[in-house]
Amino acid sequence: MRRKIYTALTISMIASSALYATNGDTLIGVGAKTRAMGGAGIAMSQGAESTLVNPASITKVKSTEISFGGTIFMPTIKTTMMGKETKSDADLSIIPAVAIASQVMPNVYVGVGMYGTAGMGVDFRGDPTHMDMETTLQLMQFAVPIAYKFNGLSVGIAPILQYGSLDINYKNYMTTPPSSVGYGQKQDFGVGVSVGAMYDFGNGFSIGAVYKSKITMKYPKVLTTAAGSMVPGISDTLTQPAEAGIGVAYTFGPHTIAADYKKIFWSKAKGYKSFKWKDQDVFAIGYQYDAGKWALRFGFNHASSPLTVLPMTSPINGYINTFNLLGFPATSKNHFTVGGSYEFNKNFSADFTLVYSPSAKTSANTGTPYAITNKHSELGATVQFNYKF
Repeated sequence: MRRKIYTALTISMIASSALYATNGDTLIGVGAKTRAMGGAGIAMSQGAESTLVNPASITKVKSTEISFGGTIFMPTIKTTMMGKETKSDADLSIIPAVAIASQVMPNVYVGVGMYGTAGMGVDFRGDPTHMDMETTLQLMQFAVPIAYKFNGLSVGIAPILQYGSLDINYKNYMTTPPSSVGYGQKQDFGVGVSVGAMYDFGNGFSIGAVYKSKITMKYPKVLTTAAGSMVPGISDTLTQPAEAGIGVAYTFGPHTIAADYKKIFWSKAKGYKSFKWKDQDVFAIGYQYDAGKWALRFGFNHASSPLTVLPMTSPINGYINTFNLLGFPATSKNHFTVGGSYEFNKNFSADFTLVYSPSAKTSANTGTPYAITNKHSELGATVQFNYKF
């Protein structure tokens, strides 16, 4: 029985989840102002930080703007397996962000953005019940948006270079003595593109749309070493999925309300597809009060978990349930956000945002007498500085 339990645990090594205030493993938004709006920003420009939100929206930048900062992310992941609850020690992450946008011609704008966009990691070292698992996945994107504005219409395109790093280590307690499993850290680069459009009606109302292509990443022997032959179709490819979204925004006086709908195509992304992830519908809404020298923002983001809890009709389903909840518990559903900005002078300003995701609890059968239960909450704080010249 103990051997069966550890076999079910093995597939959880593929990846894991200090998830960055996320929809799946993707940030709800990049940049302090966008995150404070609950991730809504497809039809609302937030200056240089919009480089990875909607490349068309950088046309709202006047002259040149630089934004730089970072997020301190503090997840709480508690997993119960074999009747024992363990808290992951991977409870603190730093996510950097840098962006610049500039008007180079009367109707032409260019930018550069570099952001930590997704990631995960758990640390269960010292706990044989969780096989001493330690995993890290980090994703960072570098984008160069180019946008053109004609009257109220803005269109933009941003080629994307993505850097990824994956490392998986655990102990196999089915051997005597227990053996260490892991192929070491592997890195890769992938390319993609983001295209977007935004139309400003001139009466405070604007609409926008954006599409972000999938980005294929390969980590040689990392995933196959961890999963072996337990999950059909598993390979060493972990594709970041394509996304498509639309948004609206309305400004009246100092008030702005923005709302986005986005679909993330997990079911078509290699790697996630093998573990039965389903497409995710993401809804974001935010409110901004801009007093000129200072601003306040509030937001809400909702997306059902992309994980599928499978019925125990086969041992494979038990492996997948174990992986998804122990190794990759992307179970956060709701995010509440608040933030603000302060303008020290006409050139320099600062932004601050808090994001909180209340605890989400999910359970599934694993093919053993023990069900697996995951509890997942998140807290993140973002600070960003902006300079215009």
